[in-house]
Amino acid sequence: MHTTIDIEFLKQNNLILFEAISGSQAYGLATPESDTDIKGVFYLPKTLFFANRYIDQISNASNDIVYYEIGKYVELLCKNNPNILELMCTPEEHILYCHPLMHKLKAEYFLSQLAKETFAGYAMTQIKKAKGLNKKINNPVAEKRLTVLDFCYIISENKSVALLEWLAQENKLMQNCGLAKINHTKGLYALYYSNGGLYRGIVKDEDSNEVHCTSIAKDAALTAYLFFNQEAYSAHCKNYAEYWAWVAKRNEQRYKGNQAHGQGYDAKNLMHTIRLLQQAKELFETGKLNVTRTNREELLSIKRGEKSYEELLVYAEQLMGEIEQASKHSQLPALPDEESAMKTLIEIREALYAN
Repeated sequence: MHTTIDIEFLKQNNLILFEAISGSQAYGLATPESDTDIKGVFYLPKTLFFANRYIDQISNASNDIVYYEIGKYVELLCKNNPNILELMCTPEEHILYCHPLMHKLKAEYFLSQLAKETFAGYAMTQIKKAKGLNKKINNPVAEKRLTVLDFCYIISENKSVALLEWLAQENKLMQNCGLAKINHTKGLYALYYSNGGLYRGIVKDEDSNEVHCTSIAKDAALTAYLFFNQEAYSAHCKNYAEYWAWVAKRNEQRYKGNQAHGQGYDAKNLMHTIRLLQQAKELFETGKLNVTRTNREELLSIKRGEKSYEELLVYAEQLMGEIEQASKHSQLPALPDEESAMKTLIEIREALYAN
């Protein structure tokens, strides 16, 4: 059996159980630039399920249309995954299709004190991402990667001088230098110089990741001591690779929007972080998860970069404190009712496969 399981397959075989508009449209935060995200739930055909060909998620290439197999859907609901709880609590006007069997899965099976950890934990992850992005936006890395030579220093007269600067000052050529490792030290080398082509240089080529030692005659005159800061070089290479990988993958329209507001952070990311924390606070205060936001203008002002990065981090910490306090007085159960959830999942699957 070599059936391709994709979105078209789900539709052709009537395997979709639930489908809704999600994201900014469902939150009431859409702007003219917003995409329309679709999330939903499907079930595997009986033959595939019992043949152990389980597929838990199917999406399109851009990942703005995602369907979860009903077993995975229930599993994530039991874990109080914020995105999946939001999907279950989608407002009626944004639901595109709902199979009657899906009404068997009740929100009260899943909404619990566990949400304090998952919502706040997810928000903290987003804050860390925002911090990382903040660092990338405000600390761009030059397109040309530095070389080993940029991290070498000459020890001279109780001070260090950058190797490339020293070579220029002394009118010496890198390829005429020879290095010998000094025992019991880290990164320290004896440097010798000869105009006669006796030595092989400090590095083999500009792409080398380490300095290059050579044979030195016992009676050769020492020219200087060289220190190679290998740890700093390795850190630079890592930072360079991460930065330019981010540049290659970043959403240019979103990046330019972040640059335009001049605050130096991913405004959309932090808007959704604040939204998430506000939802969690409401959940513990009311017992209900409200997807559509009533404070559209406040949240969009964050997206426009009208608040400082530091101000938003302080606000996020304040909200997490309020969630902690609200949870102490909440009527939500400590954990989801997994027994009822799994029993209902079995009933739904039996009904689907019976037909």
